Amino acid sequence: MNNAWVDGFLPIAIPPEIPVNAAGMEDTSDLPIGVFDSGVGGLTVLKALRERLPGEALIYLGDTARLPYGSKSARAVGAYALAATRRLVAMGIKALVVADNTSSAQALDILRAEFDGLPVVGVVEPGATAAAQASEGGRIVVIASESTVEAGAYPRAIHNGRAGASVVSRACPLFVAMVEEGITDGPIAEMIARHYLDPLFGGPGAGDCLLLGCTHFPALLPLLRRVLGPRVAIVDSAATTARVVEDLLARHRLKRRRPGTEPMRYLATDAPERFARVARVFVPWPIGAAEVDLVDIG
Repeated sequence: MNNAWVDGFLPIAIPPEIPVNAAGMEDTSDLPIGVFDSGVGGLTVLKALRERLPGEALIYLGDTARLPYGSKSARAVGAYALAATRRLVAMGIKALVVADNTSSAQALDILRAEFDGLPVVGVVEPGATAAAQASEGGRIVVIASESTVEAGAYPRAIHNGRAGASVVSRACPLFVAMVEEGITDGPIAEMIARHYLDPLFGGPGAGDCLLLGCTHFPALLPLLRRVLGPRVAIVDSAATTARVVEDLLARHRLKRRRPGTEPMRYLATDAPERFARVARVFVPWPIGAAEVDLVDIG
């Protein structure tokens, strides 16, 4: 494979375990899609959804008061995910996208059981499916946060789709700090990227596919393409998640009947000013602090 951008020409399968309740779907098709994350990084998923589904209404909730989820217990993550989803469901949504990798790895089953009939899509399954398809030799490198690497959700999901794949996971914590500080290119950024990636993509048996397993990392795509060159496929889980959502809406007649351009809604559980400031790194449109509603989800 000689490509560095996977989304757009590879068929992305919808994970079979996403539940769909056909009853009453026509009545909910004009409702917004809810997106939640532990912070601001999930805005890369929101951006991908907006690009692929410009006629859909979107609500984003960042649980900024309790980030990062990765340092919390599985029980706590489940409770936080439930609280965020309850808030979005109370506002009226037709589908939920879990942009947080930790929640995607640990809380999807809890959410699907609690909100039976609400389609719930995480970022792990679509990204893993796309990487399994994109890798020519089955040599996949996953870069993510330390908590996501420790959870092992991406290797498990990749092996579900490609049992013989070789999967190496690497935590890249400096990438998160770089992105939040707006350092997405230049000599310092390239030096750090090569520190993480050169050992994994050089020599015999080197990786042939890079899976971005953190919502912050799509902001580094131009840098990563330059460092890795055209022979390595790069899979952006945000983009592939958006494609899964698009296919899900089409298959189950949930596409909005009255496409519009109404403004997106932003909710944060703490520090809306910081939310708006950091958001500039993740989305190309401005978000003012006054546009971010401060909410308490318990």
